[in-house]
Amino acid sequence: MRVGLVGLGYWGPNLARNFDHLAELTWLCDTDEGHHAAFASRYPGAQLTADYGELLADPELEAVVVATPVPTHYALAKQALEAGKHVLVEKPPAMKAAEMDELVALAAERDLVLMPGHLLLYHPGVRKLKELVDSGELGEVLCVYTNRQNLGIVRTNENALWSLGVHDLSVILSLVGEDPVEAVAHGRDFLTGGVEDVVFCYLRFPSGKIAHMHLSWLDPHKMRKMTVVGREKMVVFDDMELERKVTVYEKGPWKQSAGYGEWQTRTGDIHIPKIDTAEPLRLECQAFLDLVAGEGDRRAVAEDGAMVVRALDKLTESLRG
Repeated sequence: MRVGLVGLGYWGPNLARNFDHLAELTWLCDTDEGHHAAFASRYPGAQLTADYGELLADPELEAVVVATPVPTHYALAKQALEAGKHVLVEKPPAMKAAEMDELVALAAERDLVLMPGHLLLYHPGVRKLKELVDSGELGEVLCVYTNRQNLGIVRTNENALWSLGVHDLSVILSLVGEDPVEAVAHGRDFLTGGVEDVVFCYLRFPSGKIAHMHLSWLDPHKMRKMTVVGREKMVVFDDMELERKVTVYEKGPWKQSAGYGEWQTRTGDIHIPKIDTAEPLRLECQAFLDLVAGEGDRRAVAEDGAMVVRALDKLTESLRG
């Protein structure tokens, strides 16, 4: 399969490495020609260009991967779809729900893949989390909360919600499977005016489930943790752990004491399932190629991405309010 990549900055090299292994990487595009020399020697079979239109004009090119700054995603993805190319676009594909809906409709109309780069969904630990929720092993899911914090990298063109929150939000929505009916966000721009470094988010869903996200690049601890609380069991995904990525706790509320009206708790085994060590990005890239080849539900993947952008839109409106 012939693939072209646009954007050779921070994340582009990782995508180039994977697609060079999994497919035929035939085009590399970046407006900064300073990147070209290093990539030309590394990928001699790929044509280098600063002109995105030249890449899209290649009739043999089947798919385009967009790894440019977030504000450019919508326009570049739209151009690729209009040129008849399948698209993998880094998260989020658009910064407004209306724009994302337009991309989803365009992809559906032309029977093309529009896949958002929600990397965390392809993490083997998160897949185990999804498996536990979908199997009913946790019982009814009551709430989900996440911590994504560190000291840096300090961004100046997107806030903590859009830079960090999109990761956890994509997983929360995948686990819950619903659009939130309430989305509230509070944050502050301590370092760069208009760019919130610290954001707290609350989500409430039609089923009654709730979720919370703490997002910050102004924190003493590096945390990448998600907790799912069920009536029967609870589970923690901790991406900072080397060996205990997922821990299942057989504990929860049991029954009310007849004498005092207080809840008794039930505590049982702690289970640490074995988690595959496959690279999440390799799995994501392969999933995109599988969709292009006709495997899986193209429309569902695009719609899931739209659900994330809708939630981001609501949280941003709350944050600005």
